[in-house]
Amino acid sequence: MPRSYLKMDEARDAAEMKYLLASKIRRRKEEIQNYLSERRTEINKRIRYRRHLFQNYLRTRTSPSPDEEDLQNHVPIPADPDWWERVVMAEFGPEDWLDKFHVTRDIFFLLSSKLKPQLEQAYIQQSGQTITLERCIAMALMRLSTSTEYCFISELFGVPISAVCQCVREVCEAIILLLKPLYMQLPAHHELEEHAEQFQTQWGFPHCIGVIDSLHIPIQTPSTDTQDCWNPRGWPSVVLQCLVNAQGTFWDVCSGFTGSTDDMTILQSSELWTMAEQGGLCPQPPKELLGQPLGFLLLGDASYSQQTWLLKCYPPAPSLTPQQQTFNIKLNHCHKVIEHAFQRLKARWQCLHNRNDSNLDLVSKMAVACCILHNICNVHNIPFKEEWIEALSQNECPQPTDVSTVYIDDPNAEAARSLLCNYFEQEQQSNPSNWSPTSSPVLPIVQEPPQVDSTGTV
Repeated sequence: MPRSYLKMDEARDAAEMKYLLASKIRRRKEEIQNYLSERRTEINKRIRYRRHLFQNYLRTRTSPSPDEEDLQNHVPIPADPDWWERVVMAEFGPEDWLDKFHVTRDIFFLLSSKLKPQLEQAYIQQSGQTITLERCIAMALMRLSTSTEYCFISELFGVPISAVCQCVREVCEAIILLLKPLYMQLPAHHELEEHAEQFQTQWGFPHCIGVIDSLHIPIQTPSTDTQDCWNPRGWPSVVLQCLVNAQGTFWDVCSGFTGSTDDMTILQSSELWTMAEQGGLCPQPPKELLGQPLGFLLLGDASYSQQTWLLKCYPPAPSLTPQQQTFNIKLNHCHKVIEHAFQRLKARWQCLHNRNDSNLDLVSKMAVACCILHNICNVHNIPFKEEWIEALSQNECPQPTDVSTVYIDDPNAEAARSLLCNYFEQEQQSNPSNWSPTSSPVLPIVQEPPQVDSTGTV
């Protein structure tokens, strides 16, 4: 081939390479410019939001925390009535929704669609203005998730403080009325069998369908101070009693009792007690364990009296047999599921962790609503930020320790506990290498989340 043709090919190749390099450089510059522009927009958005909060702080730093009953005549001048439409609806990204409301945008609109029948005509009589459904739910979620004070929410959304209080109450009542039947209810017999299978598979405890325990929610000292509100730790609280399945999802809650109420009294006042005493936890025909009939079981701590359907650990004593010690290890192992559920509940819905300045009736409704929202987040696999747990470390109100109940144990319950001791002993002997009482499954274990569109349709 003539040398002139070789030079022409080299020149053409060089020109093509130069063009390709120039194109790549141009595209790279465009990507960098787009990233810088998006980053600049994000920074400006956060600056505007923080400026709102700082201005609110300057206005209210000398004001005491409002009590719901004292807010009827307190109507502040709205600071930015279009913040919701201009900032949240137009500019918020996925991280912003999680940071400010602890749920995703899709779940927010799912809640809006589900609660619409109850809240569509939300009218705030104290202020004489109508508040849109979305804004009402957003204010309630911000109060539940971040425990933001009413005055801050009022300034941020441009509505009177009394309207914020009413929105929080109405949204909580709507969640309990409309969503509790969908996301939290006493299970049917076939569902109890599923719970038992899950506990057997995931936690190694046969015939167990749930773990029960109580959570004390800190409150401000009531204006009509009574000793009933003070728990054994010496601070006022409202008690929330919960029952969880093997996945850390609540399927029964009981709230509204003051801090001095013991766990057994709360249980005996609940629908769960009635169900269990009427044989609702005893399948027909009865299931068997080691050839002996054994109904479904709940697991509790020392604050409960032992029943044929509710077991607790053997009291610590030097005389405990190895089988009894093994039973205690297995039960304490299962108890981790509700400890983990309470941790995530308080971390996502921080109104249950910080001192709540609402009245006792509203605190109780907020607690039940948060448990239902916890279940919704579990079902739809909503992201959970570990940084939320850091807020729990700043704990001014440590939970009361378990106190042995004064109620008498059912003597017939010991047969069930002894049967389980024998079961765990045989299990350990048959599989000594695989038997591990301290390993735990990863929590929470959730189902595949249904797809939710922007209109809230599953």
